[in-house]
Amino acid sequence: MLQCPLICQGRRDDRPIFRPMANNRLDGPEPAKMTEKTIDLDQHRGMAAQKATDLRRLLADVEANEKALRLRQDELEAHLVAAPAANWPEAAEKARYLLNLFANPLTAQDPRRQKLIAAVLDDFERLAREV
Repeated sequence: MLQCPLICQGRRDDRPIFRPMANNRLDGPEPAKMTEKTIDLDQHRGMAAQKATDLRRLLADVEANEKALRLRQDELEAHLVAAPAANWPEAAEKARYLLNLFANPLTAQDPRRQKLIAAVLDDFERLAREV
């Protein structure tokens, strides 16, 4: 027969009956309660780590903004190239856009922008003949 004087007692058929000890809970400690209050983990790190995190966040924001700007520019340029200008004000709008692009010389080297430049010049020639 198994002898466990602290946690079990014998039965008549010599099978032990297990009982929990008085000072030991079987269900464990109370579970932690959730709270609505958030913890700002940045405050628990050093200044260098905070600066590195801020830099990574800013860089990610800049990259996302650049991507969104490129998509919007592509849409605008596709619209500007899609049809010739119907009148001088439309041709002037295309020219104004191109002049703003020339403020940054690297963007004017893009083949898509060269195509747009050619389209604007064609518009000018066509509208000049109509006058």
